[in-house]
Amino acid sequence: MKRTLALGGLVATAGLLAAGLAAPAQAAGDVASKPLATTKIAAKNILAYWYAENAAALKGATPYNTETKVVAKHISKGGPAPDSKPGIVPAIGDEKKAAGKSKNVNLPRTTGKVFFIGADKQAHWCTATSIQSAYKNLVATAGSCVYDTESNAATLDYWVFIPGYYQGKTPYGIYVGKQAFTHYDFDVYEDADRNYAFVTVYNGIKAENGRPEFAKKEVTKAEYDQANKWLRLPVEGDKYYIKNGFVDAGALGANVGGQGLAYNQKVGKPVFVFGYPSGSHPDGNQAYSGHTLKWTYGKTFAVQAPAIKGEELVGTKSSFTGEGALGSSWLVNYNNGRRIGYLNGVTIGVSDTDNNNRYDTSFSPYFDGELAGVYNAAKNLWSGSIV
Repeated sequence: MKRTLALGGLVATAGLLAAGLAAPAQAAGDVASKPLATTKIAAKNILAYWYAENAAALKGATPYNTETKVVAKHISKGGPAPDSKPGIVPAIGDEKKAAGKSKNVNLPRTTGKVFFIGADKQAHWCTATSIQSAYKNLVATAGSCVYDTESNAATLDYWVFIPGYYQGKTPYGIYVGKQAFTHYDFDVYEDADRNYAFVTVYNGIKAENGRPEFAKKEVTKAEYDQANKWLRLPVEGDKYYIKNGFVDAGALGANVGGQGLAYNQKVGKPVFVFGYPSGSHPDGNQAYSGHTLKWTYGKTFAVQAPAIKGEELVGTKSSFTGEGALGSSWLVNYNNGRRIGYLNGVTIGVSDTDNNNRYDTSFSPYFDGELAGVYNAAKNLWSGSIV
C-alpha cells in the first residue's frame, strides 16, 4: 500500500560513506504508536510473569510463526524504489569511524529474542536487535512481532527483549518494552510493505538462569521472620538479609551496542542476516533448533508477496526456516571486528521459490524514508529504570 509523496526537507547524507541522517519524505499521520508498559509497576509485573517458577514461561516459549510461510516471487522488473536520497544512522560506538572489512564472521551481541504472549495466550518469541538511539534504549523487529495480527488486539502482551538469550540464560539482562512504533499502514491494513517496528525499552534487569539479581537489605531477625519466604536471603552468620529490589543492568545499548540504520539504499547490496530460525522445511527436515544465533549472507533482490499485500519487498537467498526467524536483522556493511553495521531489513517471512520443499528465500520490507520517519518518532524518547 505504497503512497506517492511530495519530497521535501534537507538531505544530510547521500550514501553509506556519510555519517549523517537524511530527512525522509513522510506523510502526516504515518506513525502508529502504542504503549506496552507505561509504568514501573506494570513493567515489574511483566518481569514477575517471565521469572515465575524458575523462568518456566521463558524456557517453554515457542517460536512465533504467524504468516511466515508465504508464496513469494523474485521479480526482475519494477520493485522497491527510494522515496528520497539515501541516508544512514551510524551504529553505537561507530559515530566517527568508517566501516572496515574482515574475513571472519563474528556474531553481533545486539541480536536476541523478544518474548510475548500471543493471541493463543501462549508464550512465543521472535528475533530482534538493538539499534542506535539517543538513550540507547531502542529495539528493531518485525511489526508482526509487536502488533497482534491474529486477534487484531493493539499489541502483543508481556513484551520483553533478551539479547543473547540461550535456554534460560540472560547474559546482558532482560529489557521490558515501554512503547511500540510502527507504520500506520501496517497497524491498520497489515500491509507487509510496512511490517517493521521499533520499541523503546526500560533499562535492563540483571538475571541469570531465570533468577533475577536483587540488592540486599540488612534487617532484624524479627523483620526477617515476618518477610515473605521468597524475599528472604540466606542468613550470614548473625546477619539477616532480604531482597530489596531488582538490580539495574543499565541501558540496552550501553551493554550490547546498537546497530546503525540504512534506508533508501540500492537493491542488490550484500547483507548478513542474523536470527534464531527454528522449525522444519516443507519436506520435514528440521534444519534449525532456534537455540543459537545463526547467519546467512547474500545480495538483495526485488520480491513480491501478494497474499500479504507485499508489493515492494526485498529478498535474499537464505535457508532460514520461518519459525523464530521473524524479525531477523539484515545488516549491510557489517564490520566483523566491531560486530556492527547498518540495519537495512527485518525478516517478515520465508518462501520456497523453486518448489523443492526447502525454504530458499527470506524477505523484508524495503527500508525507505517512511521507515526512517517511524524510526525518528522513536529514537529520542527516554525510558529510564524500573528499579
